[in-house]
Amino acid sequence: MAKAKISHQIGKKNVSVKTKVLDETGDLLRRSQAVVLAEYRGLTVPQMSDLRKKLRDADADFSVVKNTLFRRATGEGESIDAQLDAVLNGPTAAAFALGDPISVAKILSEYITSNRNTPFKIKGGIVGGKFYTPENIDALAKVPPREVLIAQMLGSFNAPITGLVGTLNGIVSNFVFTLQAVADKRQAEGA
Repeated sequence: MAKAKISHQIGKKNVSVKTKVLDETGDLLRRSQAVVLAEYRGLTVPQMSDLRKKLRDADADFSVVKNTLFRRATGEGESIDAQLDAVLNGPTAAAFALGDPISVAKILSEYITSNRNTPFKIKGGIVGGKFYTPENIDALAKVPPREVLIAQMLGSFNAPITGLVGTLNGIVSNFVFTLQAVADKRQAEGA
């Protein structure tokens, strides 16, 4: 009895399936604010499920992508294509950040740091139409969340106004105290 080759068991995917995957990947790319590419080889199914759940909570989609289909779906400029070619080899998973890209980068970085011996590693990504190296993605993960940045910005806008109000309040208070001192002095002289 002859052994069945694995390629015969899997069979080749027809063009309509590949076209559908290409369209879905292109749609995710268009809707995403960022895409982080990672090598997932060596992760167990529960680890992948845990990572998917965390990313889903951050409004992101985590999918294994075929390198050639991802390359075709980008359809971007040559500078991105040249850099993508360098990272699109071997098993690749893509985290499509449909919401805040900082939270997605933060989740992936935290996963790597909390699992020191994990084979999972970031290959690079696309943020705002520009290619990001793994170091850039790590730096993005260290940026405070959007809400914190907004609060810091509003606080810095508010600080000069608060200082001005305090100064004006001090001037008015000093003027009132001076008037009261003059009134007390006149009242003491007249008595």
